[in-house]
Amino acid sequence: MERSGIAMGIVYLEKERLFKLDTPHTTYIIGIVGEEGFLGHAYYGKTIKDAQGASALMRIYENPFTPDTNARDRLSFMDCFPTEYSGHGVGDYRESSIRVTTKGGYNAVSLAYVSHEIYKGKRKLPGLPATFGSEEEVTTLAIVCEDKAIGLTAVLEYSVFETVDAIARSARILNDSKEAVVLNKVMSGCLDMDNRDFEVITLHGSWARERHMERKQLGHGKFLVSSLRGEGGHQEHQFMALLDKHATQTTGDVYGFHLVYSGNFRMLAEVNQFDSVRVMGGIEPEGFRWLLKPGESFQSPEMIYAYSSQGLGGMSRTFHDLYRNHLIRSPYKDQKRPILINNWEATYFDFDEQKLLDIAKEASKLGIEMLVMDDGWFGNRFDDNRALGDWQVNEEKLKGGLKKLVDGVNVLGMKFGIWFEPEMVSPESKLYREHPDWAIAIPGRTPGLARNQYVLDISRKEVRDYILEMMFKVLHSANISYVKWDMNRPLSDLGSACLQAENQGELYHRYVLGMYEMQERLLAEFPDLLLENCSGGGARFDPGMLYYSPQIWCSDDTDAIERLQIQEGTALIYPLSAMGAHVSVCPNHTVGRNTPFETRGYVALAGTFGYELDITKLTDEDKAMVKLQTAMYHKFNDLVREGDYYRIASYRENHLYDCFQVVSKDKKRSLVFYVQVLNEANKKSRILKLQGLEEGLTYTVKELDMNVADSEDMVKDMQKAFSGELLMNAGLHFERMWGDFRAKVIVLEA
Repeated sequence: MERSGIAMGIVYLEKERLFKLDTPHTTYIIGIVGEEGFLGHAYYGKTIKDAQGASALMRIYENPFTPDTNARDRLSFMDCFPTEYSGHGVGDYRESSIRVTTKGGYNAVSLAYVSHEIYKGKRKLPGLPATFGSEEEVTTLAIVCEDKAIGLTAVLEYSVFETVDAIARSARILNDSKEAVVLNKVMSGCLDMDNRDFEVITLHGSWARERHMERKQLGHGKFLVSSLRGEGGHQEHQFMALLDKHATQTTGDVYGFHLVYSGNFRMLAEVNQFDSVRVMGGIEPEGFRWLLKPGESFQSPEMIYAYSSQGLGGMSRTFHDLYRNHLIRSPYKDQKRPILINNWEATYFDFDEQKLLDIAKEASKLGIEMLVMDDGWFGNRFDDNRALGDWQVNEEKLKGGLKKLVDGVNVLGMKFGIWFEPEMVSPESKLYREHPDWAIAIPGRTPGLARNQYVLDISRKEVRDYILEMMFKVLHSANISYVKWDMNRPLSDLGSACLQAENQGELYHRYVLGMYEMQERLLAEFPDLLLENCSGGGARFDPGMLYYSPQIWCSDDTDAIERLQIQEGTALIYPLSAMGAHVSVCPNHTVGRNTPFETRGYVALAGTFGYELDITKLTDEDKAMVKLQTAMYHKFNDLVREGDYYRIASYRENHLYDCFQVVSKDKKRSLVFYVQVLNEANKKSRILKLQGLEEGLTYTVKELDMNVADSEDMVKDMQKAFSGELLMNAGLHFERMWGDFRAKVIVLEA
């Protein structure tokens, strides 16, 4: 396949000893240098047709030269060479990609090129989620490097995609020696390049305010974000972007880096004395110690690189397309998700089968398609202090059993979903009384509680088997279409009763591998199941989880105004179709704010769409709005799910209003979401430049109207038509609305 005359894929230029990796609009160049075979980075950026002479970009022809021609300055060379996978303890004093401990107690590692393979397609990473693609869609380069002194081999894999400007990297470490070696650190990817006065964007937050964007100047030294919580967590995210100082949504160079992993991580950028920047990502080395016996191998998670010369928006659309087409596997990937109503904020633990049926009956009349029964249906779970791990239906609450309830919901024409927290156990539970050693703990140390629960040691097969057996029994007992998989506390007190002392440092990673295996087995048993991952809201919103579930609960904060910042940061790298977003009641249960029901619906439309409320208690006016909103979802979800995302304005930046746009792939349809957070006295209305349209097309402009009696009338024709050229270069007029927290959605059709 050709794009703009450039062949996609990977070639090896034997004379130059260069690897040239091409995506539709980018080129990545790797060079082999010197007799020892140093593997260096030469270039990453816009497409280069002819790579001849690119070796000079590694500065190997100037002092200190390569060690085979200038051994006296070997350390100087090592400390400035732009390596593709940095060693440790041999003269490169920047952050290392790998660190080991040999039987003799030594830590040094230096990897040199041995051989390579270029092949069509992409291999699976054993036990780990990763991007995928057919032989027609992906080409992969596997470079074999070796440290002969310790008998260690590293296979560095790079995959490029035929239609997406992304590169997937990973590292597999093999012990070819006769002695065991301890891996203290294994990064997934490393990139060295000149610093161009870069700024850095990361995503930060806390419970109920996840993934807020933060942009700052990148200075000398090391800047990193990481997690030691056993998951990504609410606080940090396994993402980092370097960008030109004046880069915007539409202009400037942006380098995005994202780790496909759901456990402890480290994302780092280091600026050194020569004003070079090293970026790397992988498993957080603190708390990691992996014993690699002779003949064994260790596979790192995958790290995604995405370069854009068209600003942040270009990077976002690259990640969106990559994840939609090459990471999410669910049969729901290209389907509308059922509009669900979750009973959590409606009832918390105080419900029975009649209350749930009452919610379902009212919801079914208004176009809602699935009832999800949240926490509180099992064991003696009357509050959050007990019963986790006892996954048997509480028939005191659900009289007649689960099947009777589900059948009653199905009769109404609705699907049924259910909540689990499979990785946890309560001290007050039958499971803990029988198997206290199944909880993660350190002997002689009182383990910490969070939400009065412990974490199960799912690195152990018998624990995984026991929990899955209970889950499968429940799911086979009734017609259940959806599972919400939750995790409400981080890991601590890391100790496993089944691991030897020399293997205890493997627990964090083995835990994540165990969780992945459980979800893989769940989906193998129930291939048509809609799985939604959750972790106290958005603490486990990461690419690894998208491999198993097409949507993830974005945040426990469902306030529409708070969601503007949460969803902006999330949409920076994730497709809108992945964001669990619901309409809830006011005053909002998290922040106490009152926002119009109409605004709440528009904000939730930019996600999977659903409801988190007691629908039996809504006013007739709000119920009428629900009926219109569900119709709105069906009318526009295909566009939201499949379209290209453009950020027009940011409430995070201007503190007044928010605006973003979704455009169909053929550019003939678009939705523009506008939220006026704060009204201002004596100010002009706004004219905002749209993006992503076709200049030569003429677009009719319409507006959604949720104050009508019939959904057929919800799209109000404004009797206006504009060229795409005018809308993008001059802009679209947005009239001021009366009051705060007001919103509108504009519909463009060519």
